[in-house]
Amino acid sequence: MSNRIVPAILITLLVILHAQLWLGRGSLNHVGQMQAQLGALKTKNAQTQLANNQLAAEVRDLKEGLEMVEEKARFELGMVKPNEIFVQFTK
Repeated sequence: MSNRIVPAILITLLVILHAQLWLGRGSLNHVGQMQAQLGALKTKNAQTQLANNQLAAEVRDLKEGLEMVEEKARFELGMVKPNEIFVQFTK
């Protein structure tokens, strides 16, 4: 009888480990899903980093020179200098 217990225990452990590999938390399917999620997050991080770099460049331009302030005032607010005529063409 003891000759059959050891192989039975080993086969049971093998079945449990094999089931964990295919169905458990660390299964191949779960790892694939996590890798896809990681790829999506890396893409989102790259886009956010690009937006941050653009904002940082704009802030640097605003701090360093008045040309950017003047450009924003002209285009976004429609401001003009004294004795200057504003002409706008529409299609």
